[in-house]
Amino acid sequence: MQPKLENISEAMALITLDLHPFFRSDRDIDTALRQTLFKAAATGVDIVQIIPGKGTGQLRKRVLAVLAQKHIRKLYARVEQDPANAGRILVHLR
Repeated sequence: MQPKLENISEAMALITLDLHPFFRSDRDIDTALRQTLFKAAATGVDIVQIIPGKGTGQLRKRVLAVLAQKHIRKLYARVEQDPANAGRILVHLR
């Protein structure tokens, strides 16, 4: 599944990665996250919106664990968990 590129405004670009199709495979989740983050960083995208869904929270924990890895942390300035939508994580790239 390809991440979806959206324009938020003239100054910002957003890539959305919906992880619902990958929820059963940790390897596929890790690969999709890494590919999307590296592609976004290389193309100058400002924000990566990750949709792990609400569910039990296991997929969200997996996403946050991947984002906490040292080589991934270098790509972003901050991670924001949307208080209005528990099924969405925003990664603000450097």
